[in-house]
Amino acid sequence: MKFEEYRRFDAIGLADLVTRGEVTAAELLELAIARAEAVNPQLNGLIIPLYDMARKQATGPLSGPLAGVPMLVKDLFQEIGGAPSYQGNKARKASDVHAQRDSTLVARWKQGGLVPFGRTNTPEFGAKGITEPDSFGPARNPWNPDHTPGGSSGGSAAMVAAGVVPVAGANDGGGSIRIPAACCGLFGLKPGRGRTPWGPEFTEAMHGIAVNHVLTRSVRDSALLLDIAQGDERGSLFQIAPPKQAYALSAASRPGKLRIGFSTRSPLGTDVDPEAIRAVEKTVALLRDLGHEVIDAEPQMDAKQMCMDWLSVWFGQCAAEVDEVKAITGCGDEGFELDTLAIAAF
Repeated sequence: MKFEEYRRFDAIGLADLVTRGEVTAAELLELAIARAEAVNPQLNGLIIPLYDMARKQATGPLSGPLAGVPMLVKDLFQEIGGAPSYQGNKARKASDVHAQRDSTLVARWKQGGLVPFGRTNTPEFGAKGITEPDSFGPARNPWNPDHTPGGSSGGSAAMVAAGVVPVAGANDGGGSIRIPAACCGLFGLKPGRGRTPWGPEFTEAMHGIAVNHVLTRSVRDSALLLDIAQGDERGSLFQIAPPKQAYALSAASRPGKLRIGFSTRSPLGTDVDPEAIRAVEKTVALLRDLGHEVIDAEPQMDAKQMCMDWLSVWFGQCAAEVDEVKAITGCGDEGFELDTLAIAAF
């Protein structure tokens, strides 16, 4: 298989080729590695290669609905046992902090057949909508390297958009899946609280606002990955009801006529870019053409208070991260970026 053929398939398509014996997991992995080596010097999305670890997995027995599909994992909370865990932080990098074991999420991905071969760039502690950590430098957008791929899952987005992998790990507290998806033309879903696991190293992040999932090029991949990842885990803070049917089945089903609300106004009363308004209006027209009822709706909320509440949670998370890293590494304030310290001190 050549790269031009490889990049045409999503994860489900590649897994089907492996199942039918048209390509092996090892061959797919080498194609992904070769593509990463070709584009990463410019894009800087892959910061921790784990090629040997992945090659060992790819040549062993694989099972699951995505058996043999290569993937990348965000270097934030999504731990790979025996691999570095830097979280975009220079003190963790200088101390070469490693994860002791796979997180539940990564273990479920592997059980689903996926083959992780590296970790992707993220801003320090995932606290920005861009990906430019001092510890690794900026990730760049494959559509235009002068532009950002967004954040905080920008490294993952850059690698998926560049055709390195069809799926990469991501998480989202304030847009960290959705912003990179928008910047790089990908599909990015933020699941509901508790739908995907955080353990065993973590209980949750941002008091439950942050959620783990992936960035993909196809909706059906994201749905299947949610099926693979979702479910209760031992020690979790709470349990939520399972979905009524598999997400992959829902994604493949016609939704019927929906009633959809939209707004092109900022709840804070700030200006909205005309390009963003045109994009929403184009989407509204498409949804109406598909037969849905689409209405102009204005959510009633105290937007200023909502923002202050969200920022309080975000800043508190940064403060907790700073304290934890100081305890782990013994570093002082020099182990952090200036804006992280400012946020933590707020």
